Amino acid sequence: MKASLYHVQINVGDPAVSVPFYRALFGYFEYTTILETIDMLGVSNGTTDFWLIATPSERREPSFHRKNTGLNHLCFGVNAREDVDRFVTEFLTPHAIAAIYEGAREYPEYHSGYYAVFFEDPDRLKIEVAYVPGITDRK
Repeated sequence: MKASLYHVQINVGDPAVSVPFYRALFGYFEYTTILETIDMLGVSNGTTDFWLIATPSERREPSFHRKNTGLNHLCFGVNAREDVDRFVTEFLTPHAIAAIYEGAREYPEYHSGYYAVFFEDPDRLKIEVAYVPGITDRK
């Protein structure tokens, strides 16, 4: 049976900080808002939906850490190496978001031509924007 990812729910610590961050990020990637409330944001690109929902206060400790069991990071694939650099220039820099792991660079240990930038959301969830020849550039 073939399947595809339908949706992802991310519980966020402070929706007042996380919802604007994700609204901007997903807007940059041309996702459309499905629903937005004071403590929730739902977006879709027509294939995969993301739901950002406020974590109940009694569930906020211990805080998220990507090295713990569970989700490590999200990766958005782009069509060209230049798109990674453009994302840095057009999104990370204007939003004063620091890249981690030395900024945009090649990762030959992952795949030949793998080029990516990593950064963190307000709760420290790692996010990646990557170009991988022959994989992310498929239409």
